[in-house]
Amino acid sequence: MAMKFNHAQKVATAHAITDLLAAYGVDTREDLYAWLDHQANRAALRAVKGVGPKSIDYIGNLVGRSHVAVDVHLRAFAVDAGVPDLPYARLRAVYEEAAALLGHDKGGLEHAVWRHKPKAT
Repeated sequence: MAMKFNHAQKVATAHAITDLLAAYGVDTREDLYAWLDHQANRAALRAVKGVGPKSIDYIGNLVGRSHVAVDVHLRAFAVDAGVPDLPYARLRAVYEEAAALLGHDKGGLEHAVWRHKPKAT
C-alpha cells in the first residue's frame, strides 16, 4: 500500500492531485521535478482543495528538490528558539537562510529539526 489515509478529504485531495498531474502529462518523477519549476503549475496545485504551500514543498522534496516544508513541528521549534510566529513564506525563508549560513542542505535542516523535536508542543 503506497498511501494509507483515514480521512475522506485527504483521499479526495490525493485523487485531485493525481488528476491534475495526469492532465498536464506529468508521468514520472523527472516530469514532476521539472513541472514544479513553473509558478503557474505551482498555482494550479494550490487550487486543489487541501493543497497549500507546505504540500507543494513536501511534494518537491519527494522528487528530489530540497525545500523546507514548514509544518507544526518546525513552527514550534522556531517559537522555542525565539523566532516569532511568521507567515509560511517568511518562516521558510528563515529556515533556508539558517541552512545556508550553517552550510546545510535545506531539506537536511528540516529533517534535523524533526529528529530534534519529533512532536509538536
